[in-house]
Amino acid sequence: MDLVTGAMGCLAPKLLQLLQDEYNLQKGVRKKVEFLSRELESIHAALRKVAEVPWDQLDEQVKVWARQVREASYDMEDVLDTFHVRVEGDAPADPSRLKRAMKKMRSLFSKGKARHDIASAIEDIKKQLQEVADRRARYKVDEIMAKPVAKTSTIDPRLATMYSEVTKLIGIDKSRGQLISMLSPLWNDNEFNKKMKVVSVVGVGGLGKTTLAKAVYDELKPQFDCWAFVPVGRNPDLKKVFRDILIDLDKETYMASKFTLLDERQLINELHHYLGTKRYFVVIDDVWETQSWEVIKLAFVENNNGSRIITTTRKLEVATNEVYELPSLSYGNSKKLFYTRIFGGEDKCIDNQPDEVSEKILKKCDGVPLAIITMASLLVGKPREEWSEVNSSIGLCLNHNRQVEITMRILSFSYYDMPSHLRTCLLYLSAFPEEYVINKVSLIWKWVAENFVHRKQGTELFEVGEGYFNDLINRSMIQAVKSEVDGIVYGCRVHDMVLDLLRSLSHEENFVTILYNNVGIVSGSRVRRLALQGPKHTHQVINHMDMTQVRSVITYRSEWVSIESIPSFKHLRVLFLEGTRIDLQHIGNLVQLRYLGLRHVYVRELPKEIGSLKFLETLDLEETGIIELPSSVGLLTQLICLRAWKTRIPNGILKKLKSLEELQIYPAEDEESKGQLVKDLGYLGELRVLRTLVSRMGERVQYNLMQSLRNLNKIQCLTLVGWCRARDEGNNATWEAAVLPRHLRHLILENIHFSWLPSCINPSRLPNLSHLDLFVAAMEEQALESLGRLPRLYYLKLSTWSTVTLTDIASNGLFQKLRSLSLVQSMVQFVLNKDSRVSFTMWNGVDAMTFDSKMKEEFRVERAIMPNLKELEFLVPLLSLMHENGNCDNLGLEQLISLNKVTVHLRCESNLPAHEKEIEAEVALRHAADVHPNRPTLSVLYSPPLSIPTAPP
Repeated sequence: MDLVTGAMGCLAPKLLQLLQDEYNLQKGVRKKVEFLSRELESIHAALRKVAEVPWDQLDEQVKVWARQVREASYDMEDVLDTFHVRVEGDAPADPSRLKRAMKKMRSLFSKGKARHDIASAIEDIKKQLQEVADRRARYKVDEIMAKPVAKTSTIDPRLATMYSEVTKLIGIDKSRGQLISMLSPLWNDNEFNKKMKVVSVVGVGGLGKTTLAKAVYDELKPQFDCWAFVPVGRNPDLKKVFRDILIDLDKETYMASKFTLLDERQLINELHHYLGTKRYFVVIDDVWETQSWEVIKLAFVENNNGSRIITTTRKLEVATNEVYELPSLSYGNSKKLFYTRIFGGEDKCIDNQPDEVSEKILKKCDGVPLAIITMASLLVGKPREEWSEVNSSIGLCLNHNRQVEITMRILSFSYYDMPSHLRTCLLYLSAFPEEYVINKVSLIWKWVAENFVHRKQGTELFEVGEGYFNDLINRSMIQAVKSEVDGIVYGCRVHDMVLDLLRSLSHEENFVTILYNNVGIVSGSRVRRLALQGPKHTHQVINHMDMTQVRSVITYRSEWVSIESIPSFKHLRVLFLEGTRIDLQHIGNLVQLRYLGLRHVYVRELPKEIGSLKFLETLDLEETGIIELPSSVGLLTQLICLRAWKTRIPNGILKKLKSLEELQIYPAEDEESKGQLVKDLGYLGELRVLRTLVSRMGERVQYNLMQSLRNLNKIQCLTLVGWCRARDEGNNATWEAAVLPRHLRHLILENIHFSWLPSCINPSRLPNLSHLDLFVAAMEEQALESLGRLPRLYYLKLSTWSTVTLTDIASNGLFQKLRSLSLVQSMVQFVLNKDSRVSFTMWNGVDAMTFDSKMKEEFRVERAIMPNLKELEFLVPLLSLMHENGNCDNLGLEQLISLNKVTVHLRCESNLPAHEKEIEAEVALRHAADVHPNRPTLSVLYSPPLSIPTAPP
């Protein structure tokens, strides 16, 4: 489905479904259906040609024609889907039912065709299309249409991470130094600098304000007691802003649900109480309105402790007294960013001499990083000979704000450079608010429900949609959001300038109608997709809109009382409610629904009428308060995704949902229910993702779980959450019988203690494993070496009570792909021995580690150890540093050539003078990071004393 082609591409396949034997169509009707499908394919082909041309370059007559056919395609699809729903819910189809459906389809084109059959209606459309083609030829329309954009370019695999890395490195040093100087850092310790200071970074969208603020934030935050970085955006929910600040300041305390109930005044008071006498550093990113900032700044107390605040904004009127106006990139830095984006580095360009085309492109981009990155993305994989053609096709307009016009024009061109399916998927993102983190999995299932994603041979729908998502990241149209824990991309953001472009296109072509607090521009056309944002929506306002053909409703923190207040939602495919009050009593009336998402919607139970939604594919119940699903869920045989974490499912229901590909669910508390659930899992042969609770299961239930896992041949991500005491005897007896599929990629075993490494976790059985999280009490050298040989292991979180050493980690080629290593209960040391071999030691976190300074050398081995490791997390007992007089140079971190982030859990001992020794320890750790050639960022977290047995029980 595409912005131009609408539902036309779906109609022919849906018509052909009617030819299946189950519908028992008469011969004459079958021939008519076959004819209609051929005609629709022909119309679709013509529309695809129109879709290849940028919309603003199309002739108005072509636009009118395309709009009419697109709207008709939506109506025709609605009729076919309604027909299929009736067939599914009632008796098998008969010719008379199809005739009634076709009679309704005839009315979609014009009143004059009401008595014609569908075949003649299609014939009339063919004639109209021919007339349009004649007019195009007569008036030479094709000559004024832009040349169709080239097909999809080869995507540089480096692009997924290039955006953030390049903009941090190129052209930021001078601005960073200037902004730090304005903040008057704490080493200039005088009375003036003890006052709280606020500096505003001002500049046009896409210029790099957030990037600069984040770079300064990362560099200066270690000098403060606490810190927070929080985005605001347009039309902010100020309660959410205040909660986000509190969570950034102290996540452990303020993630508690009770703080979601506080109003703005109470949240401000809580911030005053927490900040108190602390020296704090806060970045408030992307402030749009003066009124919003006037309220936000009430939260920050002046305590004469040298606190600092940075705000970023596009508007000078919103800025504070001290303003840093961010300049554009210099020509030299623009050129460096441009070539780095295309070739991976200025020095990797075969001919990095500036040529005429490059000069023109850089001049048009005018030093705007987003414009440079976007333009360079279009040129990746294209030969130099085609650069001029791409540049000429942009046709920049320099009206109004010059930089905005340039960037928006380039973004528009980048949009039309994408294939039609990506354009449609991207345009759907216009329904979400600014600064909103869009969950990847939820988004892909919405695309599937809207029929934007089509199955490819040998590839599941979700995997196709995931490919679309990654494609959009690679093209810099969306920004990946990664988990801080394991680096997995779990969502995306849309850059404000890209979102402005998408909303403009969406409004022009009636793709999504957006209302904020009942305010918005509603076109005269029918509403196809509705986005409600803000708390002041009422059903009376919505009832005045033409909702008869609405396909998606997406709400965000909006008041919406009852589905019954919208009686015309009979064609709704997607209903996603976040932070919205709603009465679900009449949910069963939405018979076309494919996706139902309730996130932070506080309802206690799901109506039993949910079973009427026979076509439902996704049921997402995150943070709803629903304790148990109704038994009628068992009727949802087309359900592909069920996300109901912390929600129980009745006995015997799960095995009926054999189409499930993703499942997150709790078992009931009693042993019988747990046993039934693990048995039922064995019937779900399509599962790709499974997350469930396995705590306090008896031996028999655990055995049945292992048997069920044997049947899950397609499982890729397995998360089992257990509950174990510190001296639990482990789960090895059960897991020795486990047979996990070879294509398993993620294995997360939370709070499940093993006495030794289970034999099923080894390189020969799990060659595709990329993420592993487990606890092994007695980790031996052979077991650790086995983990090091997992060929695709990127992330490892390992907890153990043991001290273990790998004597030659480099020569053995261990952990070659590892990017992130988390050892929260162990110290680490990399020692370069005199025979040039590097040993890697994990030390028991209870005992003080003994540094062998005699083994310290100043040279490196020729073959790097863990060559791709970027993030390292480990424990340091304060006692260990005291034994070395505060010296921790001998950690050997310099052996990790790619290291850029270090997280240290500094554990305090109850019998030591805490504060003074903690400061000395942190200074020593920072020195160890500073002497590393990469100067990795260092985060020091303080942990209380911990008692762990030195050996497993």
